[in-house]
Amino acid sequence: MAMKTNKGKEALFTEINITPLTDIFLVLLIIMMVVAPTFQSTDSSIVIPEINSGVAIEQRNATVSVTKDGSMFLNGNPITEENLASELVAIKDTLEKPELVVKADEKVKSSKIMEIMNAAQDAEYKKLIVAGEPLSKKEQKELKNKTAG
Repeated sequence: MAMKTNKGKEALFTEINITPLTDIFLVLLIIMMVVAPTFQSTDSSIVIPEINSGVAIEQRNATVSVTKDGSMFLNGNPITEENLASELVAIKDTLEKPELVVKADEKVKSSKIMEIMNAAQDAEYKKLIVAGEPLSKKEQKELKNKTAG
């Protein structure tokens, strides 16, 4: 590419024209700005994902199960929120480690889980494990049958 100078002599054009490159980057930026919001979830309902891997929970721990309607069970036996801390203290000596496992349905409000955490803290449990998978329908039916029967 040659260009003429004032003196009539031809000189080489050594500068790079970055205008087309800038145009490409601006188009890519606009595309990303338009597409990025579609990757965000706009649905306000949150469903807990199933866990495909992880550490298995030992059954030797104390387990508090909470059904969809808010009924609580300690190791399969029905229990009220008021009695939870005292029952946790009572069974603490039978456990290898002072650990509590919480299994709750995905519809359970977080305030219910916080109440269980407070009861575990009052009973001086050292570790609280929140199970990643909610109670299955079969487990809920079994717990309800124990209550009814």
